[in-house]
Amino acid sequence: MSTDTRTPVQPTPAPPTLEAPPEAPAAQPAPAPGTQPAPAPAARPAPARAAERGRFGHRLRGAAVRSAALVALLLVWETAPRLGLVDRTFLPPFSEVAVAWWELLADGQLGEHTWASLVRSFGGFGIAVVVAVPLGLLIGWYRPVAELLGPLLEVFRNTAALALLPVFVLLLGIGETSKISMVVYACVWPVLLNTISAVRGADPTLVRLARSMDLSTLRLFQKVILPSSVPTIFTGIRLAGAVSILVLVAAEMIGAKAGLGYLINASQFNFAIPQMYAGIITISAIGVAFNQLLVSIERRLSLWRVPAAG
Repeated sequence: MSTDTRTPVQPTPAPPTLEAPPEAPAAQPAPAPGTQPAPAPAARPAPARAAERGRFGHRLRGAAVRSAALVALLLVWETAPRLGLVDRTFLPPFSEVAVAWWELLADGQLGEHTWASLVRSFGGFGIAVVVAVPLGLLIGWYRPVAELLGPLLEVFRNTAALALLPVFVLLLGIGETSKISMVVYACVWPVLLNTISAVRGADPTLVRLARSMDLSTLRLFQKVILPSSVPTIFTGIRLAGAVSILVLVAAEMIGAKAGLGYLINASQFNFAIPQMYAGIITISAIGVAFNQLLVSIERRLSLWRVPAAG
């Protein structure tokens, strides 16, 4: 028996396979000489529509807060007479007053009376501003003029305009002249006294600095006195605007044939209570609108002022 002495053949191991290296990112082409590299894309801004909605919501919330007290007053006015808390004969619900206001507007009576009152009120107010502002600047700046007119001003500014109503009627009659003169007299004092106070309260350091620069009196008023006096002067003008309407209504209740004061007085005598309240509401609305107009003008004239740091 023979023995197989051949050596078994070992299997040849397979050569190791080399994995392909990951591909390198493609090289960006170098910018051409003399050219700037392209800027990275900027982040997209917030949508303008969302910002506009945010501003609108902020204004809406502000308007709701400002009108909350007024809405509450109207609700009380509407419900109190209906619940019997007050006599609706003398204080009708607001809805009845609104209907009466619309009827007066539709037949032209409200427009006629409102126009008559506006002409008298704004006419007297304008005359008072034109007279009182220059006179206040003169009295506030020149000491001799203040000493001359001071006692006279003290006498008349403490005399109420309504107390002089019979005097105006006796001297000027019951026509338009007496009513406009009453408004002028009543409106002069707030504007005049605030203008004098504004001029005397001007910053003395600024005044001395302006004088050291050899500014003329006219330029000194234009560059220093008037800009610093605008807020105080407009405070007096706004007070005069409210006074012009109040005094006129009282004057129109005596010897007038048209005007909101006449409408209120005639409605009271005829026991047309809703029409009376409609006239009162119209006067209030005119006063609020006129005050907002003056505030807007004051802001435009005070754009130079630097707001205080918060």
